[in-house]
Amino acid sequence: MSKPKDHREIGRELDLFVFSEIVGSGLPLFTPKGTILRDKLIEFSEKLQKEAGFQKVWIPHLTKEGLYKKSGHWEKFGNELFLVKSQETSDKLILKPMNCPHHAQIYASLPRSYKDLPIRYYETTTVYRDEKKGELGGLSRVRAITQDDAHVFCTLDQIEEELLNIMNMVKEMYKTLNLPFKLRLSFRDSSDDRLYLGKPENWKKAEMIIENVAKKLKIDYVIAKGEAAFYGPKLDVIVIDSQGREWQCATPQLDFVQPERLGLEYIDEDNKKQIPVIIHKALLGSIERFLSVYIEHTQGAFPLWLSPVQVEVLSVSDKHNNAAKKVHEELMDAGVRSELNTENKMLGAKIREATLQKVPYIVIIGDKEIAVKPLSVSVRNRKGETKLQELTKFIQSVKSEIEKTQ
Repeated sequence: MSKPKDHREIGRELDLFVFSEIVGSGLPLFTPKGTILRDKLIEFSEKLQKEAGFQKVWIPHLTKEGLYKKSGHWEKFGNELFLVKSQETSDKLILKPMNCPHHAQIYASLPRSYKDLPIRYYETTTVYRDEKKGELGGLSRVRAITQDDAHVFCTLDQIEEELLNIMNMVKEMYKTLNLPFKLRLSFRDSSDDRLYLGKPENWKKAEMIIENVAKKLKIDYVIAKGEAAFYGPKLDVIVIDSQGREWQCATPQLDFVQPERLGLEYIDEDNKKQIPVIIHKALLGSIERFLSVYIEHTQGAFPLWLSPVQVEVLSVSDKHNNAAKKVHEELMDAGVRSELNTENKMLGAKIREATLQKVPYIVIIGDKEIAVKPLSVSVRNRKGETKLQELTKFIQSVKSEIEKTQ
C-alpha cells in the first residue's frame, strides 16, 4: 500500500493551488479547479446556514485600530495584526484579523428588543494574520484565512437551542463529507477565576448547557478543563481523518466579554437593558486549513459533487473528436462539470491521465459508441468498471448522484 501523500503534493498534481514568492509567503492562489473545490464547500456551508435561520452580511476588510482596541483584540493579537497606513487621512488602519467586532457594529446599529433575539449573521470572508514565517506550511497555516464565519446574538436562556441548531449543521456537514468527529468541551479551570472574564455564574450555566447539548446529540465528548478562551467556553469539533489523525475544525464559542466591551444591549421583558451573549460559529473554520485536512483525507479522490472535473470525455482517435465534443457539450449544458480530451495520444495514455487526476467518471467515445443509436457512451468509474450507457440516461444518473449528496 502506497504512503499517503501530503496535501501540497496532491495540490500540485491536481492543479488546485499555487504559491508565489512575488505574492508572498502564506498567501495561496487557487487555480480554476481549486476554486471550484472551495466554492462548492462554501456553497454547502452557506446553504446549511441559510436554512438554519442565519442572515448574510458583508463587511470591509479594513477597520480603524480603535475598533480592536475597544473589543480587546489589540491587546491580545497586537503582534499578529497587519497595519495599514492611509495616504489620505491620519487614520491608522488594520486588515481585519477576525470579523466579530464588525458584525457587532451591525447589531449595535439599531435598538434591539428581546423579541428580536436571537439575531444570526453569517459571512464567508477572509481575515489576515501576520503568522510567523517559520510556522507557515502549505494550506495548514496561512496569512490570508477564509472563514465561513457567523455570530449569534442571543440571551443566556437561548444558548442551548442555538448550540443545538449549530451542532445539527455541523453533523450534517461532516456526515456529507464522510468525516467522523468527536467533541472536546473546553471549560475554564475553576481553581483560578482570575484567568477568565465574565460572571462565574454565567460560566457555570453555560458549561452545563454545553455538556447537555453534547448529550442530547449523542456525540462522544471529553471535558478539557483549562482549555476555554478567557471570554467563554467552547465546543471543539475534532475530526478524524482516513489516516486516524485528529484535527480541530469547527468551534462554536461562547463569548460573555465582547458584548459588554462593545456596548451591545437589548431591552428585556421588564424594559431593562441587558447584555446579549455572542456565539461565534464556523462550520469548516479556516477553508484553507480545512482543505489541507480534507485533501489528505480523500487523497484527492473527492466525492462527485465536489470534484472540480466530474466527467472526462475521451476520444479514441481523431475521427471520434466531433462525437466526443458533442457529448462534452451536452454534459456541460446539463450542469455537469466536464472536460474534453481529444489530444492525439493513445487511449490508454488518456485514461491513465484522467485516472491520475482522480476524475470520478471517464467517458470513452469510439466506433462502438457512435454505432449505437441514440449515441451511447462507455463509462469507466473509479473502480475501473466500464459499461455502455445511453447518453441521456448517463447524464440523468450523474445529476441524480450529485443531487442526492447535496
